[in-house]
Amino acid sequence: MDIEAYLRRDYVTNLIKEGKRLDNRKFDEYRKLEINKGYVGEKADGSAYVSLGDTKVLVGISMDVGEPYPDAPTSGVMTVNAELRPMASPHFEAGPPGEEATELARVVDRGIRESGAIDTEKLFIEEDKVWVVFVDIHVLDHYGNMIDASGIGAIAALLDAKIPKYEDNKIIRGEHTVKLPVTCTPIPCTTAKIADCVIVDPDMDEEYAMDSRLTVATTDTINAMQKGGQGTLREEEVLDAIDLSFKCAKDIRRLVEGN
Repeated sequence: MDIEAYLRRDYVTNLIKEGKRLDNRKFDEYRKLEINKGYVGEKADGSAYVSLGDTKVLVGISMDVGEPYPDAPTSGVMTVNAELRPMASPHFEAGPPGEEATELARVVDRGIRESGAIDTEKLFIEEDKVWVVFVDIHVLDHYGNMIDASGIGAIAALLDAKIPKYEDNKIIRGEHTVKLPVTCTPIPCTTAKIADCVIVDPDMDEEYAMDSRLTVATTDTINAMQKGGQGTLREEEVLDAIDLSFKCAKDIRRLVEGN
């Protein structure tokens, strides 16, 4: 736990009550967002480096040949994993994925999967063989809102990804055939409730002060929603969060697709 941020909770809450934020952003304003696709080059089948304020995330895409799910024998498979490196935050520990990493991977996965962002039918190879898309999230620096940084990084890396060449039952690494069939660009937007106010992109200080959070992943519709925190959300607060998600996602999507 960041003790200094924890002790600043009351100050952050009082600022929010006055209509202000610690870094002078508006309630509907994201921190500076930068996206670098293809960050690791040929070391991965696709990648993206994202900085959201001081939060920094690297996402890599790797592809392998595997078996389809029994209920979808002609569809490829996507799996999302998240690693919270100890160097990224004092309260991250080395070892197997903990609760926070598991939730992060699950929220990112749901936003992509429920949008149908990957045309999995085009990942079919032959009977009992499909492409498996591994999305690996590495949080390098955590200063709040890992979910949005990771979700943005994941879809940016998927847009960068190419399918490796496959012949004679072998994957030829370093040689690619076509782009991964990505059909849309789902964007997660996380809002936090502090002192009955709803703000987007909470930084670390605001996460310690928040009562609850809501992540809404959107394309031209709502694809997924995930609540976090101990507090409750009124109906009007949920609707405000949804409106903010659609509004912010437009600008973020242009940046993701344009890079």
